[in-house]
Amino acid sequence: MNCRHCNTELKNIFADLAFSPISNDMLKKNQLNVNESYYPLKTFVCHNCYLVQLDEFKKASDIFNNEYTYFSSFSKSWLKHAKDYVQMMMDRFSFDSDSLVVEIASNDGYLLRNFVENDIPVLGIDPTENTAKEAEKLGVKTIVDFFSEDLANVELKDKKRLADLIIGNNVLAHVPNINDFVKGMKAGLKNDGIITMEFPHLIKLIEEDQFDTIYHEHFSYLSLYSTMQIFEKHSLEIFDIEEIPTHGGSLRIFAKNIGDDTKEVSIRVQNVLNAEIEKGVNTLGYYKDFQDKVNKIKYDVMSFLIAEKRKGKKIIGYGAAAKGNTLINYCGIKGTDLIEFVVDASPYKQNKFLPGSHIPVLDQKSIEEYQPDYIIILPWNIKNEVMKQLEYVKKWNGKFVIFIPELKIF
Repeated sequence: MNCRHCNTELKNIFADLAFSPISNDMLKKNQLNVNESYYPLKTFVCHNCYLVQLDEFKKASDIFNNEYTYFSSFSKSWLKHAKDYVQMMMDRFSFDSDSLVVEIASNDGYLLRNFVENDIPVLGIDPTENTAKEAEKLGVKTIVDFFSEDLANVELKDKKRLADLIIGNNVLAHVPNINDFVKGMKAGLKNDGIITMEFPHLIKLIEEDQFDTIYHEHFSYLSLYSTMQIFEKHSLEIFDIEEIPTHGGSLRIFAKNIGDDTKEVSIRVQNVLNAEIEKGVNTLGYYKDFQDKVNKIKYDVMSFLIAEKRKGKKIIGYGAAAKGNTLINYCGIKGTDLIEFVVDASPYKQNKFLPGSHIPVLDQKSIEEYQPDYIIILPWNIKNEVMKQLEYVKKWNGKFVIFIPELKIF
């Protein structure tokens, strides 16, 4: 395997999570007795550009299909995050009815709907038809396709509707051909246009042991150091940056065309870059001990579950999230002997089964009916939202558990 950015041969393993099914490939009941496909979940770090990455073991077009089960609108905290972002961008850059806002991986229109409500023209681009249909209901015109340089040329450049703003939240890490993707944004952007991208910060992944964010949808794991190289190669410059709390700690970057002198480069960019370099993000030594941290969490998970089940405790999970499936499958949990079921708010996941483990996914009313002793919050990044929502479990002394970055009981 060669680096997807600089084409250097990859020799240094970052984390090896053995084999796993695709994390969002929820199973229907009639699929439980059919052989599942497992793929290597092994990440490498490039010793030239220091991009951490996973090979494309399963094609992106097979992962992001019409059976895709992730709909953004089922997280209240994520909806608020999107609304706050739109208000900030409108206040800062004064978009209006003459602007065009394009979102890549627009999902069910959860974000662009806020621009629509302010009479700002939008265009969504997303490869999953089932989510795009929901977006269209909200007035978000959506192209059902993967974003690429070719698509940007055909749909934006050739039609003379270049974007004033291109948005990509948690998509930059999801593209196998990251150079083509960034070239596409360059092709579809006005001369004085703006790009914002949000992605989980590699530094947080390493320092808080967030190994469960490694799964087959995530082809790249990004630092500012590696991202700047990718953007600069395609004549784009990062002019501002924000460190935000989403997904356990993310970066929001603001980019412009190189040569666009209408936007000053913020000192925040250099500050974050300097902090990364000081930690050693551009040295192989920074990445070498991560596997040991991963294994410790695995041992802690299994020790807790086995010890509590021996005591007769009832344990369920909350959130049929991709990160939870990485954790469950790496720990080798199969069936319902350790985790009886998982609850999820999305009807698109309910009455299905987690890939690999075959743990059933039920609706929220099952919690009060079952009255578990422990609820494992698998999407630990929204633990505060979940604990507030399920506060009623205190009636029977129910407790919440997270495993990342370490075992905690609330």
